[in-house]
Amino acid sequence: MESIIPNFQFAMPTPEVTVLKMSHKFMINYNYLVVDPITREAVIVDPAWQTEKVDEALVEANAHLVGVLVTHSHPDHIDLAAPLSKKYECPIWMSKQEVKFSNYRAEHLVPIDESPLKVGNIVVQPIFTPGHTPGCFCFLIGDNLFTGDVLFAEGCGMCPDTESAYSMFESLQRIRTLIKPATRIFPGHSYGRKPGQLFEDVTKENIYLQFDKKESFAAFRLRSGQKKSFIFNFS
Repeated sequence: MESIIPNFQFAMPTPEVTVLKMSHKFMINYNYLVVDPITREAVIVDPAWQTEKVDEALVEANAHLVGVLVTHSHPDHIDLAAPLSKKYECPIWMSKQEVKFSNYRAEHLVPIDESPLKVGNIVVQPIFTPGHTPGCFCFLIGDNLFTGDVLFAEGCGMCPDTESAYSMFESLQRIRTLIKPATRIFPGHSYGRKPGQLFEDVTKENIYLQFDKKESFAAFRLRSGQKKSFIFNFS
């Protein structure tokens, strides 16, 4: 498979990643503020629920928000997208496929493809990874991959049917092809392990990355008795 990740001829500065743990009723999500250390321009990934935490993180980082990255359109991943984009007058970046699937609308919504995005001196590489929803994106920024509900340290996102499970299998295989072992994985949820695990460790320990056939992957992903899939890490 041909890589979509450009071979840039300049040294990209190391992005600063701030982990924001957000809670609402029984739900816990992880949002991520990613800052260019030179320009202090920042993006936030999948913002939800607690605006004050985002505002405080921006002040502490001495950064200004220039974009909202959305991995997919489920409510717990877009809750603050429109309010933040309006407050900071910045775009919401969501895949064209997800916009079409969800019919999501917002004043500053910009449908995107896999073309790289520039945020100051850092580059955001969108990666199309359908399965959990038809238009899921992961975002590679430096040596950090923001995976939403596609890949967790301990598993992968739910799939509604067999065809979507097949898509998820192909997406995980694509991630394995594109992503370096030293990349850190920042998912939308944790089921016990902290965000920022090395991909080489996730590859060894995540059962969903051990399958080599889509049929066996789909059968396991769609198995019955998965109520614990919704028990998030409250530590």
